[in-house]
Amino acid sequence: MYKLLLCWRYLRTRYIALASIISVMLGVATMIVVNAVMEGFTHEMKDRIHGILSDLVFESQSLDGFPDADRRMAEIRKVAGPYIEGMSPTVHVPAMLGYSVGSQYMTRQITVIGVDEATYASVSDFGQFLQHPENRKKLGFELKRNGYDTIDHQATDPSKLLPRVDMQGAGWDYRQRKARYMSNVEVKQGALEGNPFQAATTGTAGDAATNGTTANEGGTRFDPAAEQHTGAVLGIGLCAYRTLEGADGFLALPGDDVEISYPTAGKPPKVLSSKFTIVDFYESKMNEYDSSFVFVPIRKLQEIRGMIDPTTKIANCNAIQIRLKQGVDLNMVRDLLRSSFPPQVFKISSWQDKEGALLAAVQMETAVLNVLLFLIIAVAGFGILAIFFMIVVEKTRDIGILKSLGATGRGIMGIFLGYGLSLGVVGASVGLGLGLLFVRYINEIADLLGKITGQPVFDPSIYYFQKIPTIVEWHTVTWVVLGAMAIAILASILPARRAARLHPVEALRYE
Repeated sequence: MYKLLLCWRYLRTRYIALASIISVMLGVATMIVVNAVMEGFTHEMKDRIHGILSDLVFESQSLDGFPDADRRMAEIRKVAGPYIEGMSPTVHVPAMLGYSVGSQYMTRQITVIGVDEATYASVSDFGQFLQHPENRKKLGFELKRNGYDTIDHQATDPSKLLPRVDMQGAGWDYRQRKARYMSNVEVKQGALEGNPFQAATTGTAGDAATNGTTANEGGTRFDPAAEQHTGAVLGIGLCAYRTLEGADGFLALPGDDVEISYPTAGKPPKVLSSKFTIVDFYESKMNEYDSSFVFVPIRKLQEIRGMIDPTTKIANCNAIQIRLKQGVDLNMVRDLLRSSFPPQVFKISSWQDKEGALLAAVQMETAVLNVLLFLIIAVAGFGILAIFFMIVVEKTRDIGILKSLGATGRGIMGIFLGYGLSLGVVGASVGLGLGLLFVRYINEIADLLGKITGQPVFDPSIYYFQKIPTIVEWHTVTWVVLGAMAIAILASILPARRAARLHPVEALRYE
């Protein structure tokens, strides 16, 4: 009992110990906050990466791909059928995107992905990142009349966002208005230039111009006010920009036509181009994807690239996306498929393998931050060590009196170890509460600091999240708290042993 009483008395009266308690508290709180934020970022990043990449990707080493995707999928099912939930063939091709903005022609480097709208939703979360509610329910490459999102549907707090005004009339309404406007411009330009052809064809080509029609190479009329090219879903970063007010502006909208230049599957490859109509935007919040991916119907991409055998009508694809059943070991199925297909022809990788460098960098950053922040607690441990040595010197007479009254060396050692444990428990407990409280209100704190400083602490346009993501992993919290208490106990061992070895006669000789 005397050991507990002395520990409590020292804890209450030795105010210098507050420095150690505060160091432990700050170290624990900081580590909890940092780990929660990093875990949140990692989880969100994995979700967005996995949203576009299926569990496994079975792909050809050649850009021209392999024939008969149905036969390959049957072979895959023979090897790993019990583990597979769904499969979908795709074609990935590097290409260039071009579209006009006023008098300027914009070009962007892209990756065109041909997808099967009937099966692609079964292997990825692609649909949830689209901007039209109907496309989120069922993917389609037909332009919608209107109804595109004017507020980011992924936002957790839409009230903080400025509306996307340009998207209000996107779709067929916008396409028809633009077609009428362009027709009127062409008619006016022809009149100003005195174009004899346009003046002489008032009842034919003139009527077509008035209706917004243009002539194709084959001589047929394509009416943009009533027809669309093959639909394409563009990554929103290919057309969007951020205004000075913080709203999203768009260089092109659903309803605009774009031109995609791509390599053919011939030998040697040639560069061809085709027109597509934007039917929706893809917004995963991952800039790497949003500014480079364009999705088109797989059959159309196979046709224009020459990937369909003219005699057998069998098409090539260069990848098969595979979704596994819930709980199946990803790496086990990957290795099973790798052992069954020649690696010089096919490459089989998981979504984690595809983004292994990025995920490894995040894990390394988290580990380094944990080591650096744990040094704060280590500093507190050295503070406890110094304070305890000072207390041993200061309390030499008290230690001698206790030993002369019958206290054992183990009992004296227990006093200082208990004192160190008390410092660790108090500091870690307060730090735990403070850290969890900070995590709970981290976005409110960020908003408050932003108002005070006039600069946003967390800018969604940079981090691609509407709020700071946090996930508290309780096993990590447990190790942080136990580690802090262990450091406090370890720092008190040497002073406790020195106090325990004091001889009562030597301690009281000069008293």
